[in-house]
Amino acid sequence: MEEKAGKDLDMTLEEAFGRLEELLKAMESRDISLEDSFQKYQEGMTLLKACNDKIDTVEKKMLILNESGEADEF
Repeated sequence: MEEKAGKDLDMTLEEAFGRLEELLKAMESRDISLEDSFQKYQEGMTLLKACNDKIDTVEKKMLILNESGEADEF
């Protein structure tokens, strides 16, 4: 699973959200085994954490304008 986690970090947010949607559809299937469902759940949680980390990074890099009109990172 560690190799998969590293790959998840290389995905764009759009790719990760698409994969999460695929996992959700698979888990909603009545034909999925408990083991497969759990594996997909684990992958989804890893993807979700990677997405949250990326969003946090982007938020930290956003710029705000100070009173003099210059951009400052926060």
